[in-house]
Amino acid sequence: MHAFLAAAARHGRLVLVLGLAAGIALPDLALAMRPWIAGMIASLLFLAALRVGHRQAVGALGDLGASVGLATVLQVVLPISAILLFAVLGLSGAALATFFVLMLAAAPVTGSPNLAIMTGNDPAPALRQIVVGTALLPLTVLPVFWLSPAFGEARAVLTAAGGLMALIVAATGSAFLLRAYWLRNPSERTIQSIDGLSAIAMAVVVIGLMSAVGPAIRQTPLTFAGVLALVCAVNFLLQVIAATLARRAGFASRAAAIGIVAGNRNVALFLTVLPQETIDPILLFIGCYQIPMYLTPAILGRFYRRQ
Repeated sequence: MHAFLAAAARHGRLVLVLGLAAGIALPDLALAMRPWIAGMIASLLFLAALRVGHRQAVGALGDLGASVGLATVLQVVLPISAILLFAVLGLSGAALATFFVLMLAAAPVTGSPNLAIMTGNDPAPALRQIVVGTALLPLTVLPVFWLSPAFGEARAVLTAAGGLMALIVAATGSAFLLRAYWLRNPSERTIQSIDGLSAIAMAVVVIGLMSAVGPAIRQTPLTFAGVLALVCAVNFLLQVIAATLARRAGFASRAAAIGIVAGNRNVALFLTVLPQETIDPILLFIGCYQIPMYLTPAILGRFYRRQ
C-alpha cells in the first residue's frame, strides 16, 4: 500500500489531471458524486491538517493577524471591486459577472494546502487561511450580498458558512488531536503516504464538480473554450499577482500560499444556498474553474518554486 501511495505522491500532478479527465469523460458519475462532495472535502481537509500538525498550522499571532487582513482583501475588497467594474461595463446581470463575484467572495478552497505541497511549498499558511477565511465568511459576504441582492438572501449563505466552519473544525480538530497524541513525529514514509492519499482525494473530489463540462464540450465546444480561457486567465493572473505582491511586501516564505489561496476559492459552497435560476447559468463556469485550479501545480509549479 505504501508503494502505491508513494507513487501517487510523486506523481501528484498526473493524479490531478486524471481526476479532471474522469470528471469530463464521465458526467453521469460526476452527477452521482455531487451529494458526497461535502464529505470528501472534509476528508481532504483532515489529511491536510494531519500532514501539517497543529503547531505549524496555528503559527504566531502575527501570522493570524496577517491572515485576517488577507481575508479582508480577498473576500471583501476584490468582490466589491468586481461588482463596481461589472456595473460600469453594464454586465451586472451576466453569468460571468455572477460567477466571478461569487468566486472572489468565497473562502480559499480546502485543497489549497495540498496544492502548496505539490508546488514544493509550506502548506501551513494555506491551511491557516482556509480556517480564517471560512470563519470570517459570515461577515465578509454581507457587503457583497448587500450590493448584489440578486444572489439571494445572505441568511442562507451565513447558514452554509456556519456549516462549513463546523465541518472544518471537526476535520482539523480531529486531525490535530491525532497528530498531537498518536503521531507526534511522523516519519518521512508516513508523510509521503499522507501526500499520496491527499492527491487521490483531490482527484476524486473534482469529479463531482465537473458535471456540466463534459456535455458542454460535446454540445457547445466554442462556449466551453471561451469560458475555460476566461477562468484560466483570471485564476492564474490572480495567483501570479498575489504571490508577486506578497514577495515584494516581505512575505517571501508565504508568497506561494498567498498566491494559491488568492486564485483558488471554494465557490462550490454557494451551490446549495443560491436560487436555482442563479446557479444554472454558472455551472459551466464552476466546472471549468476546477481545471486551472487542478492544473496549478503543473502550470505554476516552476513559478512557485522560485518564490
